[in-house]
Amino acid sequence: MKFLVLVVLAVSFLFATVDINSASEKELSTVNGIGSKKAEAIVEYRKIHCFTKVDEIVNVKGFGKKFLENNRENLKVGACKK
Repeated sequence: MKFLVLVVLAVSFLFATVDINSASEKELSTVNGIGSKKAEAIVEYRKIHCFTKVDEIVNVKGFGKKFLENNRENLKVGACKK
């Protein structure tokens, strides 16, 4: 039973969405296509701008429409913490 619970938790973590307004660089790096440099770029961008929709990720250097198409379901936008 404990094993089943651990598997369910692990799977839910793998498929969880990441909030681009509040996630740490480490959390952002769990998204396919985001490495440490891109995660850092998101954090720097949101120091000045709040994301109001996921589509705005293309405003961050290094992100394009292809990335957005491939990862839209893995990203979400929560409350801005400026």
